[in-house]
Amino acid sequence: MPLWTCETCGAQFPDSEEPPAACPICEDERQFVGWKGQTFLTRDALAERHRVVWRDDLDLIGIGLEPGFAIGQRALLVPDGGGCVMWDCVPLATPEAIAHVRALGGLKAIAISHPHYYGALADWSEALGGAPVYLHADDRQWVMRPHPAIVHWTGDHQRISDDVLLLRTGGHFPGATMMHWSRGADGRGALFAGDIAQVTMDRRFVSFMYSYPNYMPLNAAAVRRIAAAVEPLAFDRIYGAWWGRNIAAGAKGAFAASVQRYIAAIA
Repeated sequence: MPLWTCETCGAQFPDSEEPPAACPICEDERQFVGWKGQTFLTRDALAERHRVVWRDDLDLIGIGLEPGFAIGQRALLVPDGGGCVMWDCVPLATPEAIAHVRALGGLKAIAISHPHYYGALADWSEALGGAPVYLHADDRQWVMRPHPAIVHWTGDHQRISDDVLLLRTGGHFPGATMMHWSRGADGRGALFAGDIAQVTMDRRFVSFMYSYPNYMPLNAAAVRRIAAAVEPLAFDRIYGAWWGRNIAAGAKGAFAASVQRYIAAIA
């Protein structure tokens, strides 16, 4: 039986003869159902229409789909002690992309910021040695395809290695997660923000939303919690959620200024 992928958000569903009746992630107020209604593609159909590509994104290898699919997800491969940590995920894993990741040392782990990036996490894990997939337990209800590789971590911190730390910041989702890489930016530290803190188009600030497509801002208390979670970390660079949406240097100061600017704007 085929596996199904939501065309609007990119979440993968278990195998079944018929597509799911609906995608709960898209029916949630933070996302949306496509204007033509809820539609799904089989994994094979998705692979026929799209290909997985990889290219440099500010000194890291990024992985995405061409032509763009769902919300335009891209993953990043973070080198970590002979293997890679995949930050966020994409809805398709092809033999060519899997071979490329193996050539880079394979996957030690997959870590995902929030449910809009769960994608084909099970396929990527299975293809690359059963790499553990770190998802915060507070977002457990949004896992559309359960899998034994998923680690539902709890609390506010989860260390993957000496250099890679996950932190629950909340905001966009209760379990919304950022990742800190202490060796990033030539040892000055890098923060992987997903769209929990969205890098703005001028790449000088970040901003915060409860729902991006439905224009629902995040409240001040949630933004202050995010700021408090990030404040102890040393980082000079922020990797955002989309190709090229990164703050290359001076990121910690930019983050602090962004928090103050945002709170003043909604006061």
